[in-house]
Amino acid sequence: MRPLDKDTSLGEAANNSKRIDPYSVAFDFDGVVADTMRLFLKLADDVHGINHLAYEDFTCYALSECTDLKEATILDIVDRLQDGHYTDPLDPIPGAPGVLKRLGEHYRPLVFVTARPHVGPVADWVQQTLSLDATRFEIVTTGSYDTKANELHQRNISFFIEDRLETCFQLQLAGVTPVVFQQPWNRRAHPFMEVANWEELAALIAWTDEKHP
Repeated sequence: MRPLDKDTSLGEAANNSKRIDPYSVAFDFDGVVADTMRLFLKLADDVHGINHLAYEDFTCYALSECTDLKEATILDIVDRLQDGHYTDPLDPIPGAPGVLKRLGEHYRPLVFVTARPHVGPVADWVQQTLSLDATRFEIVTTGSYDTKANELHQRNISFFIEDRLETCFQLQLAGVTPVVFQQPWNRRAHPFMEVANWEELAALIAWTDEKHP
């Protein structure tokens, strides 16, 4: 098994990487399913008048280490995001709704494991964005990156789609196969499977229903 890179075709990805079991996969939310950091940028501009940053400037997960944002500003925006205190839409990552809806309708209920401290607006967002009944998904809020592996083990999850590299290393040690979803903040060397978008992710799933990606 080798990590994907920018020159890897979808066919090569499917042939050279471990296939993802659609009955045993779960997902992080922010940065994998929801395009949270673009809304972060919008809030930084609208609420704090900060408009000199671009998405590509977020080259680390701890934003105070790679931007000039003050810690108080970061915390204020994060609180607004977690509590749903914004008016602009939180868009999905392109391609996510189609793949997730297919998984949720034809396989097991979707499992989202997030380090957010509470569900907040996430449940309504998932239900509305994916047009899924509430019985077809579960949102697990851990409040910590360190307890994701335990939640995944409890639900017999073997694969997890994640954008935070440190979490991926923790999952690997715990026996869960991480798949890195490419973002500017995870562009360091790593040994994991990697996808640049949801089309590549869909190509790695071992679908068994009639529809083909």
